[in-house]
Amino acid sequence: MKHNLLKEIEMGSKNALVKKRIITHYIYNGSSTITDLSKEMDLSVPTVTKFIDEMCEDGYINDYGKLETSGGRHPNLYGLNPESGYFIGVDIKKFAINIGLINFKGDMMELKMNIPYQFENSIEGLNELCKLIANFIKKLNINKEKILNINVNVSGRVNPESGYSFSQFNFEERPLADVLTEKLGYKVTIDNDTRAMTYGEYMQGCVKGEKNIIFVNVSWGLGIGIIIDGKIYTGKSGFSGEFGHVSAYENEIICHCGKKGCIETEASGSALHRILLERIKNGENSILSDRISSEDPITLDEIIAAVNKEDVLCIEIVEEIGQKLGKQIAGLINVFNPELVIIGGTLSLTGDYITQPIKTAIRKYSLNLVNKDSVILTSKLKDKAGIVGACMLARSRMFED
Repeated sequence: MKHNLLKEIEMGSKNALVKKRIITHYIYNGSSTITDLSKEMDLSVPTVTKFIDEMCEDGYINDYGKLETSGGRHPNLYGLNPESGYFIGVDIKKFAINIGLINFKGDMMELKMNIPYQFENSIEGLNELCKLIANFIKKLNINKEKILNINVNVSGRVNPESGYSFSQFNFEERPLADVLTEKLGYKVTIDNDTRAMTYGEYMQGCVKGEKNIIFVNVSWGLGIGIIIDGKIYTGKSGFSGEFGHVSAYENEIICHCGKKGCIETEASGSALHRILLERIKNGENSILSDRISSEDPITLDEIIAAVNKEDVLCIEIVEEIGQKLGKQIAGLINVFNPELVIIGGTLSLTGDYITQPIKTAIRKYSLNLVNKDSVILTSKLKDKAGIVGACMLARSRMFED
């Protein structure tokens, strides 16, 4: 396996850019014939044949044999060679990390969920993260030289192009991506966690050909991922999707961003957590009532579990959050007119308890003509959306413009 192509892509040679487009085509389309590829790329069949032959020789493309057709010559089907490279994704949560490995075709080869990790925005927290990633790599039963990229999901303001993180692990003048590359000894890219979840759902989740999509990540915080015409929308500096920090309420609750009245203060996992504690302290009952007095704080996962065990108080608060969230999503639908709205993140694991009030509020507060265009679905990948997206971004970052 030669990695000359990666060097050529970095240098920007004309041939390498065509090969890059061919790989991107196969990332999104699986396999196809040379004729289909030449139409897609607007290049002659002999030209495409020449490139495919070279890429087969270099080990990036496989000839998968004849395509079964009804009569005439059977054309050969080509696609990505799964063993030509590997990509690692890292998804950081509040109390754990998820790490995955995919092959060149995008098949998940190794997945470790909920590796204990106490997130801490400190140099020690960053070093511990690197240690866990290095341990994961060490145990992999593959040729480590074929690991082409690692993508790390980070919450908050992230510029994927420059590799800077402005909310987390921002301790040096240089980009976080460069710091991680140096510490791990592999090329590293970073992206916002909600955007990664959106991309995961787009590539391997509930998206079935839709090109205009809003993914709503209702976890501890609240963010959205936006796909317009099949492309992830990042905004000028990668800061798009800060939906949770739209000012919507005249309350005195200070959001973690430092401002008051953000949507996140009333419609998020942190809001659910705060409201539940307040209502239990005010005398309302829940199966979590006894947990209030214990030294260990109640986790969001415990609250979600209580909802799914039909705890009336927890269900009531989740439904109220769903109504508030639905009203705000109605505004997004009026603005973007998407084909698909996906509800994801930790709170989506409560299923109908949150999605039904969201749908009711959307019908109430959005324009009828507009909301008729928008299907509302719950994330198919659930808690794996972030890690699948991280792995897929690690691959696409190498070959997309």
